[in-house]
Amino acid sequence: MFVTLLNDANGQLRRLLAACLQLARAFREWYLRPSTREQRGLKLLREWLSQKQLAQYDAHRYFEVIGCHTGKRYRIYIYIYIYIYHGNGANVIELDDAAPPRTGWCFVPGDHLVAGNVMLAQKIALETDERGALASANNFTPR
Repeated sequence: MFVTLLNDANGQLRRLLAACLQLARAFREWYLRPSTREQRGLKLLREWLSQKQLAQYDAHRYFEVIGCHTGKRYRIYIYIYIYIYHGNGANVIELDDAAPPRTGWCFVPGDHLVAGNVMLAQKIALETDERGALASANNFTPR
């Protein structure tokens, strides 16, 4: 009789844990889903990316731009890394073919914008007024 009760309790516990896991997964999916504003910002960003930039974005969650004055390459990151924040600030890295990145740049528009719009502003600034963008930016050393 005791063994039967333990088996029943074990079965009920397994069903409860499975239901909790399902709810936790649903909550996580809901929590990580971008807001409507965020979705619109990312949609606009994607519309402005070249085919090459869009391929980079889809494959790696970053894209590269070429500065209009110096011809330097910059990588604008999408996702959060140890020292790089999702489209808000320290997410632009200057690239050098000969060595690992040595300089990061932190510049954002004056207004509060969603990440996609910030990254689009960074792209346009580097491609049309690289010197002006970097003159107002703070630099940092990537780790």
